[in-house]
Amino acid sequence: MAATLKKRLSAVTNDLLSASALKLGTYVDKLVEDFEAGWQPETTDYSRKLVEFCCSKALNEMCLNIGEKISDGSLSRFTYNMMLACVMPDSADEDSNDECVAKEKEERKIPRKETEEQDEIPLFYSDLMPLLVDNEPSVGEDAFVWLGSLFPLVAEVVNGRFTFETLTAPTGNRLHFPAYDKFLKEIDKCIKHLQKQATPKGVVLADDEFILHVEGTASTQRVVRHIGATSWPGRLTLTNHALYFEAMAVLSYQDAFKIDLSKDIDHHLKSGATGPWGAPLFDKAIIYESPELSESVILEFPEITSSTRRDHWLALSKEVMLLHQFLNKFKIESPIQAWEMHSRTILGIIRLHAAREMLRISPPNPTKFLIFALFYELPKGDYVLEELAKDLKNVNSCPACRASSILKSLNVSQQSIALTEVKEEPAGESESVSGQTDNFSTLESAINQARKEEKETFIAKATTEGLKEEGIGNNILVLKEQLRPLMNVVPLFQDIVQWKKPATTLFVIVTTLVIIYKEWFHQAVAAFLLWVVAKMLKARRENVRDHLKKIVVSIASDQTTIKSIVSAQQGFITVQDIVKTMTIATMKIQSILVSRTNKHANTVMLVMVGSAMLVAVVPLKFIVMATTVYYFVMTSKLGKYIATDRGNRRLKEWWESIPVVPVEIEDKASNIGT
Repeated sequence: MAATLKKRLSAVTNDLLSASALKLGTYVDKLVEDFEAGWQPETTDYSRKLVEFCCSKALNEMCLNIGEKISDGSLSRFTYNMMLACVMPDSADEDSNDECVAKEKEERKIPRKETEEQDEIPLFYSDLMPLLVDNEPSVGEDAFVWLGSLFPLVAEVVNGRFTFETLTAPTGNRLHFPAYDKFLKEIDKCIKHLQKQATPKGVVLADDEFILHVEGTASTQRVVRHIGATSWPGRLTLTNHALYFEAMAVLSYQDAFKIDLSKDIDHHLKSGATGPWGAPLFDKAIIYESPELSESVILEFPEITSSTRRDHWLALSKEVMLLHQFLNKFKIESPIQAWEMHSRTILGIIRLHAAREMLRISPPNPTKFLIFALFYELPKGDYVLEELAKDLKNVNSCPACRASSILKSLNVSQQSIALTEVKEEPAGESESVSGQTDNFSTLESAINQARKEEKETFIAKATTEGLKEEGIGNNILVLKEQLRPLMNVVPLFQDIVQWKKPATTLFVIVTTLVIIYKEWFHQAVAAFLLWVVAKMLKARRENVRDHLKKIVVSIASDQTTIKSIVSAQQGFITVQDIVKTMTIATMKIQSILVSRTNKHANTVMLVMVGSAMLVAVVPLKFIVMATTVYYFVMTSKLGKYIATDRGNRRLKEWWESIPVVPVEIEDKASNIGT
C-alpha cells in the first residue's frame, strides 16, 4: 500500500485492512487494487468505502465458521474495529474523535444533575452497567446500524436503531467493547441453549422449524393452561411456526397441543386476566382465539409482581404470527426469500434473548428487537414493511453473510432448498462497492420517517399520561371545561328558536329553506369547513397557543358534605330513571312489532303506510321544508296561541296504554330467552 494512502488513513483503519488481508490470505495492496477497479472517482468517502469493501470480503470468510470466532473473541474484536473504522476512517477523523473523547472526560469530572428518569433506575442496575464500559473509543448508532447491514448477526438493519437505543440506554447511548463482546457471546450462548431443547412430545418439527423459546420445565418458571375451571401446568414451546403446550403427566408430558401460528386465517393473540377456577384475578395470561377452535386457549405465566413473562411471550408469539401474515400478504413464495425472512426473524428473537440476559434487572422492551411487532404498531410502519418486501424479493442467492447463511454456519438451519434455485452471486453484480444493495436507501428513508413519526407520537402521548391517571370525576370536569364553548352556543340557539331576535330568526328560516330547496347541502358543508379553517387561522395569528399553556379546572365546591352526598344520590336516581325509561320504551316497541295488541299495531302500521305514500309522492326536500316551517311557527307567538295540548295528551295516553311482555329475572342461564 502506498505510503501516502497509509498516512491518510487512521491507525484503526490500517490495522483493520491488515487484518482483512491476513484473513483473506492476500496483501493490502491487492485489496486496494481490487477496490479501485470498481471505484468511481466522482463518489465521495473513499476511505470509508475502502473499509466497507475490504471488511465485507473478510466477513464472508469469517461467516463460514462463526461459532469458533465468537468463542475466542476474534469476531467481536474485528467487527468492533469495523465500527470504529467506519466512524474515523481518516487520520483527520481520528484527531477530531480524540478531541471529543477528551472533552467527554472533562465533562465527566463535572457533577451533573440526574434527570427524573435516571432517578428511577435501580441502584444495582446503575452499579452493574459500568462493568461493561472501558476507556477505549466507543461507537454510536450509525456505526452499529452500518455493521448490521453487513453482518446481520449483530443487528437487523430494519430495526437496528431501535435496538441500539434500548441496548445502550444505561451507557448514554454509546456502545463499548466489553458490552458488545458480551452481547455477541450471549447470542452464541442462547443459540446453543435453544439447540439443546427437546422436541415437543408427539411432534415432528418441519425442516425449517426451529425452537425459539421454552418454559415450564424443571429449570424454568411454570406455565399453566386454563380450560374452564380446571388448570393444567405444563411445558410451552415456541417455534417459528407454532406454539406447543404439553400438559404435565405423572412422570413425563402428554402429547403436545399445537397452536398453529402460520395459518392464513383470522386468528388473534391478546393479553388477558385469569386465575384459579377461571376467575379473572391476575393479568398474566395470553388468550388465543381462532375460528377453528370452539373456545379460546388461555395460557397463564405466573409471576409474583409484574407481567414481564407474559409480555415477553406475547411479543414473541405475535412476531411469529405477523411473520407469516407478512409472507402471505406480500406473496413471498420463493423458498430462498421466505427462509431469509424466517432467518432474520429468528436472529431478532435470539438478540432479544441475549439482551434480556444482559439486562436482567430491567428487561428491555421486546418490540425494539423484533421486526414485525415493532413496525405493525409504529406510525408509517406499513411503509417500512412494503419496502422490506421489495428488498426481500431481490434476494435470489445465499451469500455467506446473509441471515440464512449465518444460521447455517451456526448449525441452526435445517432448511433444504433445491440446489437448482440457489445461485451464486457474482461480486459486484447486485451490490455496490460498499456491499449494500442499491434500493437500501429507499428502505432507510422509510425507516427514518417511521422513527421520526414514532418520536412525535411518543411526545404527544406523554402529554395525555397525566389525564389518564385521573379519576372519572376529574375527567368529567375537564370534559365539561372543554365543552364550555359549545355550551355557550346553546343560549344563542334558544334565542333564535324562541323568536327573541326576530330578525335573526327570519334570516335563519330563509337561509335554511333556500339551502333545502336549491339542494345546496354540499355548498353548506363546504362553507362550514371554510369557516372552521378561518377560525383556526385567526387563532394562529393571535397566538392563542402561547396563551393556552395549560387548562385550569377547579374542583372546589361551595357545597357542604351533606349536600354533596345528596347531589350524588340525586344524580344516581336520575341515571336510574333514564335507564328504566329506555328499557320500558324498547319493550313497548317490541310489543308493537309483534302485535301484542292489534289496536296499537294497526295504528302504527296505518301511520307508516301513510308516511310511505307521502314520501313516495312528495319530494323529500318539500317535506323537510314543511317540517322546518312548522317547527318555527309552533315556537312563535302565533303557534303558542293556536296550539293546544290535547294532541300531546292523546299521544301520551296512547303510549301509556301499550302493554309489555312480563319480565322474570332468573339466575339460571339455561332458562334465559325461553
